Amino acid sequence: MTSESGPRRRLPVRRLVQLYTGLTLYGVSMGLMLRAELGLEPWSVLNQGISRHTGLSIGTVTIVSGALILLLWIPLRQRPGLGTVSNVVALGLVMDATLAWMPELDSLGARIPLLAGAVLLNGAATGLYIAADFGPGPRDGLMTGLHRRTGRPVRLVRTCIEVTVLAAGFALGGSVGVGTVVYALAIGPLAQFFLRRFAIKDAPAKPSPVVARGGASPERAILPE
Repeated sequence: MTSESGPRRRLPVRRLVQLYTGLTLYGVSMGLMLRAELGLEPWSVLNQGISRHTGLSIGTVTIVSGALILLLWIPLRQRPGLGTVSNVVALGLVMDATLAWMPELDSLGARIPLLAGAVLLNGAATGLYIAADFGPGPRDGLMTGLHRRTGRPVRLVRTCIEVTVLAAGFALGGSVGVGTVVYALAIGPLAQFFLRRFAIKDAPAKPSPVVARGGASPERAILPE
């Protein structure tokens, strides 16, 4: 009995470590991408635009927007998990800490590799926290919730949300550039690779809360935060 219960008892600890490591690295990657000044991913474009108009730090805006998005889960009948709540709080705090630690860079030769490293780190962080299986982030939950409620393909729902968010963020002065395009093209394959890499083999097999169901293959349907 000891040999069977031992790994099971250690499993929640492994998952918790993986969750908070992933969320920490995700926040770091968001801060580094902002410091690269070559364009942000859609939600950060919106948060940056709001930050510029409110005077709040982008990390604070990220926390507030995440909390507001959770309110949209109520009519969608989505249930947050530990990972969901941790996502709302941790990303903004770590992002602000990263920006305070990382100085601005003037050289394009330094900003390009910083962007590449930030996108790669974001993919690894996404794989870590999703594979921990403590619930999706607020934005992922919004996408999958709308997918289930409307019956529309998850890719269509995701595209509509992110185009709307990107347009709103750009109108508010958020940074859109080559980094936005690089992120859009790279994050799906990177997240899927790292999701498989960090999968917890002893965990019970069940569908991921951030993978599309009904029509899209798991390899193509990953929904990174």
